[in-house]
Amino acid sequence: MRYDLIIFDNDGVLVDSEPISNEILAGYLTELGHPTTYEESLRDFMGGSVQRIRGMVRDRSGRALPADFETGFHALVFEEFRRRLQPVPGVEAVLEKLAADGVAYCVGSSGSHERIRVALTKTGLLEHFGAGRLFSSQDVGRGKPAPDLFLHAAREMGVAPGRCAVVEDSPLGVRAAVDAGMDVYGFTAMTPAAKLAEAGATALFADMAELSQLLQ
Repeated sequence: MRYDLIIFDNDGVLVDSEPISNEILAGYLTELGHPTTYEESLRDFMGGSVQRIRGMVRDRSGRALPADFETGFHALVFEEFRRRLQPVPGVEAVLEKLAADGVAYCVGSSGSHERIRVALTKTGLLEHFGAGRLFSSQDVGRGKPAPDLFLHAAREMGVAPGRCAVVEDSPLGVRAAVDAGMDVYGFTAMTPAAKLAEAGATALFADMAELSQLLQ
């Protein structure tokens, strides 16, 4: 394989969480006085950190979200994750193939460490990620679309950026990977292919069954 490290986004790539979390986010923002549809949540916030949500809402409305926004939002999201979150179909086979081929992989997610662990535990994927292979936007000063998170993950894993590939499903994540100097494979299950291509994706795929061959 031409890569020494594969960095996976979590939400929408490893776990099928985007429909759940954006449904909750749209409803919660609307409840707090910031009317938001599900489609708008996907368009504006998918792939970003909670800090990005705070900043965008403040810039648009001139009003800050409450101090306990994260706590309330995550409580709702984690409850639904524990009820109905599932792994993205086919992703476990990709992880098993990478392990069999001796290729290192890790998570690089905009979500908090708690969110990553709740999601991976519920879906049974946590066992594929040993200690030191879960990286969150909490670990760096700037989240996606800044390249900081992916560069941090590569540095911690001891791999040069040019030997890394990123698997992403949002334009924010694709831009972060491109700016980190990494190839990035855009998963089009939730995002129009044109948007990921415009952001700079190296290649696009619609089914996890395609990914292993693309990475060769």
